[in-house]
Parts: sequence; structure tokens; C-alpha cells
Amino acid sequence: MTMIDIQVIASGSSGNCYKISDQSTSLLIEAGIRFRKIQEAINFKMSDISGCLISHSHLDHCRDTDKVLKVGIDCYLSEDTRKSLGVSGHRVHVYEALKIFEIGTFKILPFPVQHDAENHGFLIQSQNGGKLLFATDTYYLKYRFKGLTHIMIECNYSTDILEANIKDGVTPAQIRNRVLKSHFELENVKKFLLANDLSSVREIYLIHVSGTNGDKERFIEEIKEITGKPVF
Repeated sequence: MTMIDIQVIASGSSGNCYKISDQSTSLLIEAGIRFRKIQEAINFKMSDISGCLISHSHLDHCRDTDKVLKVGIDCYLSEDTRKSLGVSGHRVHVYEALKIFEIGTFKILPFPVQHDAENHGFLIQSQNGGKLLFATDTYYLKYRFKGLTHIMIECNYSTDILEANIKDGVTPAQIRNRVLKSHFELENVKKFLLANDLSSVREIYLIHVSGTNGDKERFIEEIKEITGKPVF
């Protein structure tokens, strides 16, 4: 039995949503797709979900937060994101960067990441010993982590594919600067992973891969090669 089960419901610029569970507590991370699709993905067992973490205010991460709240699931987000979404009520919980909070058997530490909007990654530790890093929509991670068992990390694009697409007119040139300053590039992901303690890592998930400027199969193989870990 794995320490933390990960279900990728949706990942990418069209919408993001993930479910994690340690067999005692189940959480959603992001609500950036239509609520009906979230329900279908978890077989309509919404009562099994103890909370939903929202990283930031871009719609592909928070689109149907209000509907998640309406079915009685507590949502955890920063004050900046709360204001952007205009949500309130007893099920809305505002977290602060670098302050731990608990949901069931999980302890969660939000930390700031580098994006073009206020954004947070999450270090999520289970009472069963599982330790998950979640980070997306960032071009750099300044923190280092020990004892991770699971990693969910953005691997959005590679420079060579991006530049080729710009040259061929597939990607507008003006998009380049935003991508460079808001998303994690393949070689930078490799550097980050190699700078961290991977000795206990059981699984690595590459998330938010660009459909235009990314290559899922290539990225998986290259990360497998340098880490020696199962990569999804």
C-alpha cells in the first residue's frame, strides 16, 4: 500500500484538479475544471473529501471553487486568492505562507512560488509518514526539501520546443516572456530535483505539461533517467 495515493483528474492550461489520499483523509488540490467533471472523477463521493487546496487565482486552478464550497467542502486559499474569487463563509479558510495548518491526518505547509500572480506550493505530510511536494505555475523553486516520498511538480515546456514553435509561428513570440517568467522549464526541473534529497521518493508526477511547448513522453523519460524513480 502506497503512503499517498495520487489521482490526476485534470492537468494543464485548460484546467487542473488532483485528488490525494492517505487512506484516512482525502483532499482535492485545485478546482480548475467544471465541478461535474470532479464529481464524475471521484464517483460522486464528495463526502469523502475533507478539504480542497487552491494554489492561486488563475481560472485553470480555481474555476469552480464556489461549487466545491456549495456541496460542503472546506476550501483553503490565500487572502489574495479569496479576494479575487469573492468567496466567503465558514467553509472558506485563509492560509498564510510558511504557516502549517492541518486537515485530518495531513499537515500542510504553503510556501510562495514564482509566478505572475500570487501563488503557493504545498508541502503535505501525512501521519503515516508520506510526504508530498506539490508545486505548479512557477519558474523557480528556492526551497529544498528532505524526506519527500512523492513529488508533483510542473514540467511545462522545454526551451528547444518553445523556440522552434516561435520560429514556426506555432507559438506567438510575445508569449515567450510570460512563459519564461511563469512556468517551470524541463532543464530547471531537472536541476531542482537533483538539488533535493530523493532517497525516499517513491513517485514523481510531472504536471501542467504544455500541449504545445511540451512533450510528455520525452519529459518522462528524461526525468526517469536522471532520478531513477517511477515518473508519471
